[in-house]
Amino acid sequence: MTDFWLHPSLILIIGCFLLPLVKGPAKKTFMLLVPVLAFLDVVMMPKEGIYGVVQFLDWHLTFGRVDALSMVFAYIMTLMCCIGTLYGLHVEDDSQIIAAWVYVSGSLGVIFCGDYLVLFLFWEVMAFSSVFLVWFRRRPQSLATGYRYLLVHAFGGIVLLAGFVLRYQATGGDLSFVHLDVEAPNLSTYLIMIGFILNAAVPPLHAWLPDAYGEATVTGAVFMCAFTTKTAIYTLARACAGMDILIPLGVAMALYGVVYAVLENDTRRLLAYHIISQVGYMVAGCGIGTAMAINGAVAHAFAHILYKGLLFMGCGSVLHMTGKSKFTQLGGLYKKMPRTFVFTMIGGLSISAFPFFSGFVSKSMIIASAFSEHILWAGFLLTLASAGTFLHTGLKVPYFIWFGKNNCSEETWEKAADPPWNMQAAMAVAAALCTFIGCYTPYLYDMLPNKEVVYQPYTPYHLSETMQILLFTAFGFFLLIKKLAPEPKISIDLDWFYRMGGRGFYWLARKPIQSIDTAWSEGYRVMGLIPLMTVSRFWSWFDWNAIDGVVDGIARSVRSVGGRVRKLQSGQVQYNLYYAVSFVAVMLVAYVLC
Repeated sequence: MTDFWLHPSLILIIGCFLLPLVKGPAKKTFMLLVPVLAFLDVVMMPKEGIYGVVQFLDWHLTFGRVDALSMVFAYIMTLMCCIGTLYGLHVEDDSQIIAAWVYVSGSLGVIFCGDYLVLFLFWEVMAFSSVFLVWFRRRPQSLATGYRYLLVHAFGGIVLLAGFVLRYQATGGDLSFVHLDVEAPNLSTYLIMIGFILNAAVPPLHAWLPDAYGEATVTGAVFMCAFTTKTAIYTLARACAGMDILIPLGVAMALYGVVYAVLENDTRRLLAYHIISQVGYMVAGCGIGTAMAINGAVAHAFAHILYKGLLFMGCGSVLHMTGKSKFTQLGGLYKKMPRTFVFTMIGGLSISAFPFFSGFVSKSMIIASAFSEHILWAGFLLTLASAGTFLHTGLKVPYFIWFGKNNCSEETWEKAADPPWNMQAAMAVAAALCTFIGCYTPYLYDMLPNKEVVYQPYTPYHLSETMQILLFTAFGFFLLIKKLAPEPKISIDLDWFYRMGGRGFYWLARKPIQSIDTAWSEGYRVMGLIPLMTVSRFWSWFDWNAIDGVVDGIARSVRSVGGRVRKLQSGQVQYNLYYAVSFVAVMLVAYVLC
């Protein structure tokens, strides 16, 4: 290793610019080479320290803060970028891969940043690049879903920025991204925390996640499930560890996600709701804040990226091959897609914390830290949530897709088959890692930030406790299997409020506000008073260019949030995407040159 430091985001951004220029058989090789180079860059990164400091106006922007916490997240995120790119190798649309790489580069930018300005830059890059992974599905509802996703994250960005500004004032100009004062939090601390937990999908700020992840492209969903929420966990572990309010929020997440996952009929929306549940463990771990709890949150984020990516790849393969994603339109597919079934089952066992799979060695660390700190209610409720995890992801998903009643149409059954080789290879790699982490714990534990923590998951008590929970859950599932059968219904979530609120705002803008504005302008016109004519002319100009334009623009945007949208034009999406890529690239090139 040397002291030379290269930001892995820069490799991905350069790859984005070069990808459209590579033609023919070399394109697939290039697509694999770029994320592999980013991964190797992280593996060979120099020792801990501060790198990439850029003078900008009165600030010193830090693009490279390398330590144990940032390294473990950078390792798994670049590794998942390799797996996700392999999974999407068959995709002919370069724009999907470009959007995914920009999205990953935004996540890595947050992971390595050392100040809040750089954090905010890459935080917004994540939001404005990942939305294209929803829009590129190009269904009529994709545009509305993407706008909702974007507006929610724009709101979170504004809250986060407000917290940064207040902190900047209170500290006399300090923008360092360090641990906040969680013992006596002020308004800026709470605003920063709210900005972080919105990306972590903490209820009631969570409905964007199942909405967007269920609508994303098959490849896009694999990327989206791995990065946004886990980047938020990194920021919480870095800045908000030990903040007591995160414990009840995390426990509520774990239970809330389980309940909605049990009710869900769409396979990918079920997995999306369960992201909320699993991230709840990590949020609770950050709230507990001890060395073991932080290690548990980090380990669970690492394991979650792999097994949740594997589950989205499995269910995405079903969607890719059959065109269906609802349980009520599937069933009996183990005969047609046997290898996909095996890979998905490994993901289900991993997320259910089955012994010798990755979830067993990570989730239990968080629960053990809750009991060791005598937060008994949190420990028991998180244990209860783990039973719900096995109920729907370990049992419901495999049973109603691969076994159970065959609800496939004749056309669906004929199309069903294991997916292309690259999708199977990506699932095989993720499945192997899920098994390897569960069997050989030092691989994961040696990367964790708090080296002094010693934890042994394979104790007789823990094994017997886990097997009892899993067996009783399985017994209950098969006893009540008819009651748990999926139904073609939609579960109303908290997004109902801003969907209806969007329509209400549209009516308010187009009716009362516009009527008052028109009456005001007309009043100036009919007065005919000379001294007021100049004011009237100015008001007419201002009314036409400012009020009407802004109100109409906002109303149209919010109207699209309510679901009434036009078809997305792919050319416009590509233009906006290249604009976003150019913006990020200019910032990173400026950093390198400086």
